[in-house]
Amino acid sequence: MAGTVDTLLEFPCDFPLKVMGLADGALAQIVFGIVQRHAPDFDGASMEMRASSSGKYVSLTCTINATSRAQLDALYREISGHPAVKVVL
Repeated sequence: MAGTVDTLLEFPCDFPLKVMGLADGALAQIVFGIVQRHAPDFDGASMEMRASSSGKYVSLTCTINATSRAQLDALYREISGHPAVKVVL
């Protein structure tokens, strides 16, 4: 069971990443650019978008083909550090 000490995930795997931010129109492009840097095979057409009931916020779900814990860590660090992003799950 080597490799399971620091993560319960087995790589490669489909990994859904949910990103929330203000619905200002630029969030989807920002998130797509960051995700594609870390997962070059990510298909932007698969991105799911939902607006909040008030329309002020939007959530984006990007399911990537995760290849390593290091890849996910780097993606989370970059995406959560962007000022347009409020929450990353």
